[in-house]
Amino acid sequence: MSLIEVKNLCKSFGSLQVLDNVNLSVDEGERIAIIGGSGCGKSVFLRSLELLETPDGGQIFIDGEDITSKRADVNMIRRKMGMVYQKFYLFSHLNVLDNLCLAPVKLLGMTRAEAEANAIEWLSKVGLSSKIHAMPANLSGGQQQRIAICRSLMMNPKVLLFDEPTSALDPTMVGEVLAMIRMLAKHNLTMLIVTHEMNFAREVASRVLFFADKGIYEQGTPAEIFDSPKREKTVAFIRKLKYFGYEITSRHFDLLAMQGGIHSFTEKYGINKKLAYRLELCSEELVYEMLSGCYDKARNDVNISLEISYSEADSSVVLTLTSGGEKFNPFDNAQKISDDDDVHLGVAILKKVAKGGINYEFSEGLNKIQITL
Repeated sequence: MSLIEVKNLCKSFGSLQVLDNVNLSVDEGERIAIIGGSGCGKSVFLRSLELLETPDGGQIFIDGEDITSKRADVNMIRRKMGMVYQKFYLFSHLNVLDNLCLAPVKLLGMTRAEAEANAIEWLSKVGLSSKIHAMPANLSGGQQQRIAICRSLMMNPKVLLFDEPTSALDPTMVGEVLAMIRMLAKHNLTMLIVTHEMNFAREVASRVLFFADKGIYEQGTPAEIFDSPKREKTVAFIRKLKYFGYEITSRHFDLLAMQGGIHSFTEKYGINKKLAYRLELCSEELVYEMLSGCYDKARNDVNISLEISYSEADSSVVLTLTSGGEKFNPFDNAQKISDDDDVHLGVAILKKVAKGGINYEFSEGLNKIQITL
């Protein structure tokens, strides 16, 4: 039996029909990303699952119970779902611990001691133990959103619903929230995520739904939707992701050719001059950091790939560098190219301009760095 079953869901606002006979089955453990243009019904669909929007027709089953039935105990069924909104909606007059403990004590019958122990455990997992007594007004937007996610998890939901959880955040805070959702994905939690973060959807989701024409226009694995979409409107939407690639096979590569290619790419797609300059600067510094850290200075042949992805949907830019050679994370203070290189100028520059976060991993003999600008 599916954890969520949606049958012929319809929703209109006056004469405007937003959803028309939408059908979906979600199995336990699935991670579903919902993408699409503004106004296509993504958030309306998600809110309908909890009856925050009242459907005009159709049925919604949550763990076998019909939440749309007139006889349904809606509040009891809602307890099986955790909802995370664009805004955080923390109780401003309560500190973090009280925000987390209120619902499980009042609704689940937990003792205060049990709730506090659970809260402390979740705060530890997301790196916010030091904020346990902080008031919401003294937290950053990213911290507030992580607390809001913890608050949902305190109710032990069977499914988590995310309605564009990073859209209200400053770009510098997006990465920390997405990292938390990635962590939850590894714990086999069932999640439906409305998002404009295409790279995140590709990485985390087990299935992607593209919404258009009043419902699910096309669905498939991330590879099927992002690499091989079949239907016309999906293709048009996905092609808003533009790519630039450059391969470096020699230590004595043509830097001016690489920078010229980046410059042409940014001009072609209207990327503003300040961001274009950052891209050129980051690319140069990152390549030279990896040349120095991954390869012996006497070695001329190298294997470095540089890729820039630009989303016209949300104007986000991600710089990805993949390098062979030795394992080397230039952002790890413990790793130095030489004993007298305590702080590399290139690393300092990269950290300063990487407003959206930096991620590093080493897998199958390759170093991979992603920088969001």
